[in-house]
Formats: sequence, structure tokens, C-alpha cells
Amino acid sequence: MTARAGAHDVLVLGGAGVDTIVYVPELPLPYADSYMIDSGIRARAGQTGDFVSVGLAALGLRTHHLDLIGDDPEGDLVRALHRERGVGLTALPQPAGTKRAVNLVGPDGRRLSLYDTSRSHPGDRFPEELLRGLARAGRHVHVTITQPCAEALPVLAGTGVPLSTDLHDWDGENPYHEPFALAADVVFLSAAALPDPERTMRRIVERGRAEVVVATAGAAGAHLLADGELTRIPAVPPPAPVVDSNGAGDAFAAAFLYGRLTGEPPARCARFGAVAGAYACTVPATRAEAVGRDELLAGAARSAV
Repeated sequence: MTARAGAHDVLVLGGAGVDTIVYVPELPLPYADSYMIDSGIRARAGQTGDFVSVGLAALGLRTHHLDLIGDDPEGDLVRALHRERGVGLTALPQPAGTKRAVNLVGPDGRRLSLYDTSRSHPGDRFPEELLRGLARAGRHVHVTITQPCAEALPVLAGTGVPLSTDLHDWDGENPYHEPFALAADVVFLSAAALPDPERTMRRIVERGRAEVVVATAGAAGAHLLADGELTRIPAVPPPAPVVDSNGAGDAFAAAFLYGRLTGEPPARCARFGAVAGAYACTVPATRAEAVGRDELLAGAARSAV
């Protein structure tokens, strides 16, 4: 497949899959022989690449998603999600099956995720010609840290297209995350596992090509490093009760990239991210729903007052 020039604004690479959601009475969950789950146990399409793709599309950006997906019921859920949300999808065959996870969600919205790492092979790769074509057909590439995206980084670097990535709960030391951190122009990560967020953020800039680094900190807001200056971005009050934090970081990234691709300065991009992340916390984990452009802009205007 050769992508048509200007076919999309953003290519999202990797991170397609299905989560099984289980609402539990508390986290950590004490050992017991069994629990009765009155709220049901539900599977829905939506892992990190899916959530970023849906978030970008909801904000009006033409979005294409590339990943390896199985010919299985889970893959059918992923394909259906993209059709319903107007996201282009190139699904390469994955004999090991579509990526799966089980998310245990507590009453306060916190989650514990169990990832099935058996649904990939060490030799999995994205075809280089296809990857180059899809990257050059857009304005930006967002790279998830799921396998086999690390092997795609040198190919993407050669296209000259700007890159972003999300390191999630990186501790600043795990070597798996480092190539992503150093290859991207925009780096997102969670501050949850960082003893010194500013030190890690500045090290990413010093050693890599990042122009902007954002470390999200949940209810404490986010840290923004841009043009050498570290700024604290306040959290935005959620527009409804918090029910689940799943997808909040992906929503933040999608809204930040929307701001960047529409010419906004980094601080306003981060405010967009805070609004979208707060909105995501009000959406039950059983749904893959993102904030729309009008609501995002209105929320950003309110938070600026």
C-alpha cells in the first residue's frame, strides 16, 4: 500500500487492542476465592493507540492508525471502533492475536492493568515502505511504546516528519523506553514513577531531539518543559464525577497535539491536554469516548479565567 500525499494529519503507530474491564470494590484487591461483579465484566476496543486516534479524530484531525492486529473477535472490535469513529486503519496480520489487557478499576477511578504479552513475536516488524509512505502522507507521527514500534524509529527518523511519543509510567531508567524518549520531538510521560520529574525531563531534552516534554501528574496537574523553562500546568476540574482514569494520559496527548498542529504555543497546548484529561476521567472505562473540539475550546477558555 502506498499512502496518498496529504491523506491525513496524524499517523498513530501501534497500541491497538482490547481491554476487559472489571470494576472491583477496592484496590489493591484483597485475596478471596471469588468476587461477585454486579457491574458486569466487559470487553471493549481501546488501548493507548486507539485512544489517541479516537481523541485526535474527535478534535477534527484526519487520523490514520497502523498496527498488527489478529484475525480474531478482538480484532473485529478494534476494526469496528475505527469505522465508527472515522479513523483510518491499516491492520497488518498478527498471527499471535490482537493485544489484550485486563483492567481492574477501583471505586475512585484508579486502575490496575494486566497486559497479555504473548500476543506478539520478537521478529514482528512494520514493512518499511508502507511505514515511510504513511508517515510522509501526514504532518505528524505519534509513536506508542508497544512492540514492534521501537524498530520503526530509525525509519521514521529518516522521513523528517515530526514525532511524538508517550513513555507512560517510565521510571527514567528502564532502557526499553530510552530510544522513544530520544527520538521524539514531543515527549509525554507520567510523573508517577519519577523521583525527580524535572531532572528526567531535562535529561530527555539534553540527550535527544525533544522540543517539548510534558510530565502529567494526575490531580496535581502537569509539568511542561519548553524552551528551557519548566512550567507547572494546573489540573482542570472535571466536568462531571470522576469514574475512571483509564485513557486520561492518551486524551491529554491527543489534545496537546491538536493544539500543536493548529499553531498554539506549548502552554496553551498543555491547557488543552488538561481539559481533555479531566474529561476522560468522567468517562466509564467500558466506553471509548473523547472530548469534542467545541467542548475542548470552551473548557480551555474557562480554565484560563
